[in-house]
Amino acid sequence: MQCELLNVSAVLAQSLTAYWYAARVRSFKNDGIYRRGPIQLRQPLLPTETSEQRLLRPQKDTEWLHNDTWRVLRIQSEFVEGFGALAELGPAISVFGSARTAPNTPSYALGEETGKMLAEAGWSVLTGGGPGQMEAVSKGCSEAGGISVGLGIELPHEQMFNDWVSLGIYFRYFFARKTMFVKYAQGFIVLPGGFGTLDELFEAVTLAQTGKIKSFPIVLVGKNYWSGLLSWVREQAISSQMITEKELAALQLVDTPAEALQIIGKAPKDC
Repeated sequence: MQCELLNVSAVLAQSLTAYWYAARVRSFKNDGIYRRGPIQLRQPLLPTETSEQRLLRPQKDTEWLHNDTWRVLRIQSEFVEGFGALAELGPAISVFGSARTAPNTPSYALGEETGKMLAEAGWSVLTGGGPGQMEAVSKGCSEAGGISVGLGIELPHEQMFNDWVSLGIYFRYFFARKTMFVKYAQGFIVLPGGFGTLDELFEAVTLAQTGKIKSFPIVLVGKNYWSGLLSWVREQAISSQMITEKELAALQLVDTPAEALQIIGKAPKDC
């Protein structure tokens, strides 16, 4: 008896489903309405094929790979991949510096010492993952037992991750990469560098100045290198009332990694 009831129920369900679809077809034919996801269409915009038919149709033209709709999906995927990879990273500091710093130089040693001291204080480090200062910081952190994250970027010339990156993520778009540097860091340390370093430095300052992020430590390491820049800001931008002293105070200048660590502090246990 129970099996018979189940069979009757299944037949009724199939019949109701078939009736629903038939009603939908009649509604489509009678009312001239076509629903595509959240979009409703009427004449003269009714399609001649369904979304599934378009999906399964062979496509020789691949120009769609390069249009803005597809780019939006690629951008979204970069955020998804970055968030997924870094969500459980723990306390971290973003460290910026030149890709052109040569090994066995005082500037390279500065990067190594910075990475080492951050790892010993419980921090992971986020760098661009490339050569120069990025490599030095990654090496110092990794050799001290810390986690070194490399956030690479697609460039006209190929740039590989250095050998001391523990976790590497490549990005097509600078703005997705920059989001990771800010979202997963509790502070910035800026070593001597060029335009890329300056870009990352001033973007962080701007985000803090405009209230887009909570203000966190931004430490410049190397007085000989950075003093001229800060002097220019005071003599030109502040004297012209383009920047205030309070805004400039967001940048703290030190000479050694140990002094930078005094400002950054030890990594919090509950982060």
